[in-house]
Amino acid sequence: MRRRPDEDREGELTSTGPKEWAAGVPAVAHALEYSLSQTSPKRTALTLLNMNQVDGIDCPGCAWPDPAPGHRHANEYCENGAKHINDEATSRRVTAEFFAEHPVSELGERSDKWLNQQGRLTEPMVKRPGSEHYEPISWTDAFGLVAEELRSLDSPDEAAFYTSGRVSNEAAFTLGLFARAFGTNNLPDCSNMCHESSGFALHETIGTGKGTVSLLDMEHADLIFVVGQNPGTNHPRQLSALEAAKLRGARIVAVNPLPEAGLRRFKNPQKPRGVIGAGVEIADHFLQIRLGADIALFQGLNKLLLEAEDAAPGTVLDRAFIESSTSGFDDFAAHVRAVDLDDVSTLTGLGREEIRAVADEVLRSDRIIVCWAMGLTQHRHAVPTIREIVNFLLLRGNLGRLGTGACPVRGHSNVQGDRTMGIWEQMPDEFLDALQQEFGFDPPRHHGLDAVGTIHAMLEDEVKVFVGVAGNFVRAAPDSTATEKALRRCRLTVQVSTKLNRSHTVCGETALILPTRSRTERDLQDGGEQFVTVEDSMSDVHSSYGRLTPASPLLLSEVAILSRLARATLGERVPVDWASFETDYGIIRDHISRVVPGFHDFNHRIAEPGGFTLPNPVNEGVFPTSTGTAQFSVNEGSPPDVPEGHLLLQTLRSHDQWNTVPYTDNDRYRGIHGDRRVVMVHTDDLSALGLTEGDRVDVVSIADDGQERRAEGFRVVPYPTPRGSAAAYYPETNVLVSLGSVAETSNQPAYKSVVVRLEPVTAGT
Repeated sequence: MRRRPDEDREGELTSTGPKEWAAGVPAVAHALEYSLSQTSPKRTALTLLNMNQVDGIDCPGCAWPDPAPGHRHANEYCENGAKHINDEATSRRVTAEFFAEHPVSELGERSDKWLNQQGRLTEPMVKRPGSEHYEPISWTDAFGLVAEELRSLDSPDEAAFYTSGRVSNEAAFTLGLFARAFGTNNLPDCSNMCHESSGFALHETIGTGKGTVSLLDMEHADLIFVVGQNPGTNHPRQLSALEAAKLRGARIVAVNPLPEAGLRRFKNPQKPRGVIGAGVEIADHFLQIRLGADIALFQGLNKLLLEAEDAAPGTVLDRAFIESSTSGFDDFAAHVRAVDLDDVSTLTGLGREEIRAVADEVLRSDRIIVCWAMGLTQHRHAVPTIREIVNFLLLRGNLGRLGTGACPVRGHSNVQGDRTMGIWEQMPDEFLDALQQEFGFDPPRHHGLDAVGTIHAMLEDEVKVFVGVAGNFVRAAPDSTATEKALRRCRLTVQVSTKLNRSHTVCGETALILPTRSRTERDLQDGGEQFVTVEDSMSDVHSSYGRLTPASPLLLSEVAILSRLARATLGERVPVDWASFETDYGIIRDHISRVVPGFHDFNHRIAEPGGFTLPNPVNEGVFPTSTGTAQFSVNEGSPPDVPEGHLLLQTLRSHDQWNTVPYTDNDRYRGIHGDRRVVMVHTDDLSALGLTEGDRVDVVSIADDGQERRAEGFRVVPYPTPRGSAAAYYPETNVLVSLGSVAETSNQPAYKSVVVRLEPVTAGT
């Protein structure tokens, strides 16, 4: 993407290497500095003091759960949560005059950071066919335009309805109901790109796609694995839970290709030891594993556990649990016994003694939790990798007991609630049957399109209308060139958004921007002041109340936008009282209580301080799989072959970034400042490639389709990555990930397994 010379001038790149610790006083200072650059001290105080409090504003950032009521700090937020909530509460505004001044072609050349910094969207806008500018449109005309396009389609499946985990449960349920009443299950969402592999693997092995761990389990664990995850940046409040576990005597094993600051030491700014002391060491063992080799590590650990059981029968494995509650053990054991530990060492880049030391920790521990994030899910062999982790947990009965379990840590604040509410292209018949009984229409039964499938369908003119509710699909999706081409082929693209982002610059023939209230803003409807609900990463459902005056009197809530769009499109075609949804969100919750398992008596239970926790069958000793037992599995998978002169690239976010939006060009914890177009490479690999620090390169990937994909104008940064590996920031490098590079079974893009070469750029090119 070409940069305009009058903005986003390239900074003076400096690199000092990764930091030794996370948080502390600098985190507080950076949070306040950024917050106050966006809005007033009064508004900053109002948002921060209400953030993650009972009857307060749920953090729109990550999905880490809140402590129980009565156990929350007055400042129950992290640096990145504070920056994000005040980024959305900004006092800056994007008006009709802004769009009159800036044509879409110009906005398309601006950086993601610049677009975000323009402020809150204030009124509905339309870009008409042949026009270069967005112009104002009334809400009535906007809904009429969308409705007319949807009704003119030859099939409801020519539309796709995308959402991110920023939306509430009420909005997600309304969107899913509208799409199915319209006649399609084309409901791609951000889960398709972050934890889809977790859901498939867990469903296959334990019968539920959700994790089984609570904060109470974290308090009672003896050993916690943190695998393929950078909590210091992506889930900073998790560090408080890990700190507390360490102080109670738990041991922590960090498995990650990069030496992230949050995995080393945590200085809790809410505690004296985090302000004037040394903080708390997090990882007792740091395994700097090669990209994509986690499956080999856990197979090696499983082999060592079987061997320990052979040496001392009845003392290692939980034989009673295996015999009563699992299936497939013999096939699994035969497969793992054949694993060669020398091969494990070669694949992982870890010494055999490192692996044995961790196995010894396992043998000393009665209660074990494994946490993971997208470092595991975004590989071609992600599903078998997570299944192998389940094997590891099953061997010693580390599921369904206090202090044990599987813990996929979700990124977006309500991404798990999104799925619970029915935002999935493959919802089971039980859910659809309940929907039919509740609303009196037969929802479509055929599976719809996920995110990658939607891109293919747009490219093939099989999807002609794209509706995005929250999120930034263009920058979240893989194969940026193909994704942009796909959206531009649509007859209509609609974006329901709070702030300007790249997706507004990639338009269909007609494009709409429908601005919505943020989670921080008061939501007054005819039925009175409304609140919404969310579900965190540990299945806790709680409320969120807006506290600020909306950024513009023309803004509508997400529920209001979706309800009015449904009324305009469907009329009396289905017996749903959409108008009541907008008036009183409690009516939506009443419907949810009769459709979605676990939400009985929703309105009454959500009024309790802190809300309620959804039941998890595994924690009740039930495995709702096809066999009625937890399933051991036989798994194959390894990182892709990397030809000589190439590297295996992972995409990742910087510390000063929220999802697809960078707040600055700095990555404080990795010691990189002044530029985001950098590629981190081991010094020995740089020498072998004839490159030195600061050299300018194009990063080129070659996919299975034989096509080269190029990310231009990156600078080389020496960094302690594993040999043969490299790292660079997304969304700048999403262009390198082909649509065909996906995880088996889950179809999740393999952002962490990109084979690339670094092509030097000579002066003047």
